[in-house]
Amino acid sequence: MEMNEEAYTLDGTVDRHGQPAIRGRTGTWVSGILLLVNQGLATLAFFGVGVNLVLFLTRVLGQDSAAAANNVSKWTGTVYIFSLLGAFLSDSYWGRYKTCAIFQAVFVVGLVLLSISTTLFLLKPSGCGDEETPCGSHSTFHIVFFYLAIYLVALGNGGYQPNIATFGADQFDEEDPKEGHSKIAFFSYFYLALNLGSLFSNTILGYFEDQGMWALGFWASTASGVGALVLFLIGTPRYRHFEPKGNPLSRFCQVLVASTRKWKVERTQGEENLFEVDNKESAMNGDRKILHTDGFRFLDKAAIITPKNYAKQGKKFYGRNPWRLCTVTQVEEVKCILRLLPIWLCTILFSVVFTQMASLFVEQGAAMKTKISNFNIPAAGMSSFDILSVATFIFLYRLVLDPVVARIKSKPKGLTELQRMGVGLVIAILAMVAAGVVEVLRLKDAKKDCPNCVNASSLSIFWQVPQYMLIGASEVFMYVGQLEFFNGQAPDGLKSFGSALCMTSISLGNYVSSLLVSIVMRISTRDDMPGWIPGNLNKGHLDRFFFMLAALTTADLVVYIICAKWYKYIKFEGRKGADDNSDNGQAEAAAAAEHRV
Repeated sequence: MEMNEEAYTLDGTVDRHGQPAIRGRTGTWVSGILLLVNQGLATLAFFGVGVNLVLFLTRVLGQDSAAAANNVSKWTGTVYIFSLLGAFLSDSYWGRYKTCAIFQAVFVVGLVLLSISTTLFLLKPSGCGDEETPCGSHSTFHIVFFYLAIYLVALGNGGYQPNIATFGADQFDEEDPKEGHSKIAFFSYFYLALNLGSLFSNTILGYFEDQGMWALGFWASTASGVGALVLFLIGTPRYRHFEPKGNPLSRFCQVLVASTRKWKVERTQGEENLFEVDNKESAMNGDRKILHTDGFRFLDKAAIITPKNYAKQGKKFYGRNPWRLCTVTQVEEVKCILRLLPIWLCTILFSVVFTQMASLFVEQGAAMKTKISNFNIPAAGMSSFDILSVATFIFLYRLVLDPVVARIKSKPKGLTELQRMGVGLVIAILAMVAAGVVEVLRLKDAKKDCPNCVNASSLSIFWQVPQYMLIGASEVFMYVGQLEFFNGQAPDGLKSFGSALCMTSISLGNYVSSLLVSIVMRISTRDDMPGWIPGNLNKGHLDRFFFMLAALTTADLVVYIICAKWYKYIKFEGRKGADDNSDNGQAEAAAAAEHRV
């Protein structure tokens, strides 16, 4: 019995056997929920290692604070570098499923080795590693074993992260209206799962590790990582897949070389002399053709048909050299990435604001009144309000704001991704203003005449709640919008690369933040002034740094608006309604080109 055509997905996905995916047996929320839980467990495992790694290096390995902070920065940066490697392998050769499985396995191996090295080698004497009892010295072998373990964790998580979000989105057919809506919603719930996983590791696991129970914390992370991998593999029969499209670097280089070779060829108006494969060939490759756009017109020369590009036999053309003649879709891939880069650059400053939550917000909180009765509130624990804000605003946006805006605009979708990212920048500005105002109030209540009260203020730490809540709200608009935007706007062969752009913007945000702090301290430190961000915040002006970030983000918002207005959305040709006369069209275009030349 032949399967009805409508039973298959329309976006070109295949099942694990390489056959067209059947809608009722693959993908949708059955696969999506498995991947959301997988993401939550994997995030819990990763942050179970990362959240207190700086304390582990100081208390267990005996490093000083500066060396430990530097090593953690290198480790974190390596995670994001490996994200580009994972995206490249996924888009080019392995596909997203295989890439996720392999890197998750590497991640688990790293967690197991870390737990073993901590239990057997590093926590000596027994009970060391808490705030009072430092551990003894360790052999070179033990140190090398430890670093091998944590860098395997970095490799595994880095290669897995940019692919899992895109692989989850692959489970929904964007050509189907109902599944297309679910695909958009998936990114919000994906970011929610990430935050819930980090909430558990930042609170429960972070508490045990802070008390010196490092082995328990790392083994719990290992168990969570193993559970994530098992859940991922359980869904194997159900997943939908996009086949890898080959090395994108060679395709990019072909466009640049072909357009440079034809720099003297005149580019006439119209698209009739631009080369594109026929619809049948495109369908066999599982590709969607990208419609031609204006802009970067020099690159269009790579697709201009000239007599030198083809050997003609009748109305058919053979022997195309891709280094001399590229398809319109191939040219548009390059244009697409060039258009994405300015938008991506504008998101880096938002990441600078976001990173303050894990650094200067914590220092500010530690300099405030942190005791309620006999209970001491850890300054880092205030990030829980950020996670609660993320969860709240995800549901508010999906259930309230998006439907209301869609009704006002009389469209099925509310704010566009670019509009949401702009809203995220606006809220980030408000967060920095709120943090600056709190610092002004904190300094007013600082105990400056108490010589033993370093970094003390009578202002309650709960005054920080608004700035954490605003950061959480801005994340929902910016980072979820980024995930949707880069996934939707990246060409079919570069979807994982689009997700990796989100991770690299966070990484660069960390580096830019460190650079800004260094510059500010160098400029603001004088003989009679300790600078804006000294060791004792009561003697500095952290408020000015926050207000400076608000001003920089405002300038970034202006540039972003200009870039967003300039940006042209990618347009794919529909998979149905193929033109069977494309061969004749190509023949006529080549003949016209031959006549002109």
